[in-house]
Amino acid sequence: MTIFINGEARELDGVSTLAGLLDALELPKQRVAIELNKQVIRKQDWESTQVASNDKIEVIHFVGGG
Repeated sequence: MTIFINGEARELDGVSTLAGLLDALELPKQRVAIELNKQVIRKQDWESTQVASNDKIEVIHFVGGG
């Protein structure tokens, strides 16, 4: 299926949830926020939120510093 991650089209198979997407992309779950089709998804809902073809997903990384 084709999904758009941070504006870039990606072909991903075997990914059905947002949590699975983060695993497939090898992204840390502790320091990101996810927007799915212009709606922020709460972390506790990532396991149950389904990903579909042509979804537009923004993954925001939090960076600390001083």
